[in-house]
Amino acid sequence: MGIKIIATNKKAYHDYYIDETFEAGLALTGTEVKSVRGGKVNLKESFCRIKDGEVFINNMNIAAYDFGNRENHDPTRMRKLLLHHAEIDKLIRLTEQKGLAMVPTKIYFKGNYIKLEIGVGRGKKLHDKRQTLKQKEADREMAKALKSAFR
Repeated sequence: MGIKIIATNKKAYHDYYIDETFEAGLALTGTEVKSVRGGKVNLKESFCRIKDGEVFINNMNIAAYDFGNRENHDPTRMRKLLLHHAEIDKLIRLTEQKGLAMVPTKIYFKGNYIKLEIGVGRGKKLHDKRQTLKQKEADREMAKALKSAFR
């Protein structure tokens, strides 16, 4: 079963320390599936919320299907995530802790199914973000130096 990534949320890793990830299915309509297959998904401003013992994703933008009719979907509607009860209970316990948030990190195909990866993590402060950027820059420079040293 191959995995084909449709979209990633780089902002999630920039704004949060992701401790744990969960794989969830999505309850989508037909035109949403066709738009996702076309790669017209944006996870940037999206977030997950637990309501009445169910997990939902808000603000995930799936563009309207180009060849859809009047039955086309609302691009930013609230969508239900499909998880096992044990996973939902664990998410509830984790998010009750102070400062932990559920953020979608990527959406991908797993076989014929569309899956969403949810990351549970703690928000970064401004100085943490700067430190992460400095570390990435140092890693990039080290890789560049190693590459030029072996030529």
